[in-house]
Amino acid sequence: MTAQTASTHTARSPIQVISGLFGAVFLLVGILGFVPGITKDLDTIMFAGHQSQAALLGIFQVSVLHNIVHLLFGIVGLLGLRSRKLAKTYLIVGGIVYAVLWIYGLVVPMESMGNFVPLNTADNWLHFVLAVAMITTGIVFGRKAHTSVTR
Repeated sequence: MTAQTASTHTARSPIQVISGLFGAVFLLVGILGFVPGITKDLDTIMFAGHQSQAALLGIFQVSVLHNIVHLLFGIVGLLGLRSRKLAKTYLIVGGIVYAVLWIYGLVVPMESMGNFVPLNTADNWLHFVLAVAMITTGIVFGRKAHTSVTR
């Protein structure tokens, strides 16, 4: 195998790199959600439910479940580094999940038992931004490059 062939097999498409970046950030956020000082009132963290007063960066309400979801999203995003198709699927489906979470957060009262993730206003609008960013990058960078055939 030549050096050129080896580098061709390891080259990643832009969508794979983007998936990996989203994955790394989600993984970091999931870890930081358990770090005292970075997550305010960590001693009040609950597995689930709106009663958890723990707040990542003092802004985003988190629970153990919420942090686990971030960790899982991170792992899947990093797996997108392996395959262009997985990266595209991760970004689009992940974006749809965040769009659903955004709508859920707008509809379900924050102090109700239905707010089991938990979500606050900052989480809701971050989910909106993530939905738009993930779906847009999945569509734009997920397009296959068209090569022209010369005759």
